[in-house]
Amino acid sequence: MITKKILQRYIIPGFIIVFFTCMLVISLVVPIFKSKVEKGRLIIQDIAQLKTIFEKIDNSCQIIDFDLQQNPINFLTIKKGGFVGSEIGSMNIALPKKWDGPYLQDNPTMDGKEYLVVRTKKGYFITPGNGVALPNGKIIGKDIILDENSNIGCMMFEESALSYKKMPMAAHILIRGPRASVRLPAGY
Repeated sequence: MITKKILQRYIIPGFIIVFFTCMLVISLVVPIFKSKVEKGRLIIQDIAQLKTIFEKIDNSCQIIDFDLQQNPINFLTIKKGGFVGSEIGSMNIALPKKWDGPYLQDNPTMDGKEYLVVRTKKGYFITPGNGVALPNGKIIGKDIILDENSNIGCMMFEESALSYKKMPMAAHILIRGPRASVRLPAGY
């Protein structure tokens, strides 16, 4: 039989302790889950924005190519007339006078790492930078290697790679510049 004294001394304080413990656990777990959700959404938004910018640049300036296999995207803040020649960062363009930058006020980053334009055998792709921890726990450059042979097009649809909630965390960019239209005979 539960008396008033037992209820006041043990049961009510026990319920209070359990209640506050549950609240503490929830307050610690929810931000961790939310940060993964937000990070995935931010990467998807940044990639979409960058794809639109590169399409705009290609349409007006005709992107020829990029110098490196992994090219940091750190040149979209360059002003019109703020460079000499036809190379902006590691990007080569055919019509430099049509550069209409800056395209952004700040170059986008994730985890303090610049996004990349990655050259593969299947074309150019915008991806998060090396060292970025994705919401699925994989790290670019460690767990997900982006080299010439990477099939980023397939990775964009694999939850264990570059996809988050069926949304790609990378984007293919079509380059329609002068070199893109050149077709070499077979064997070259």
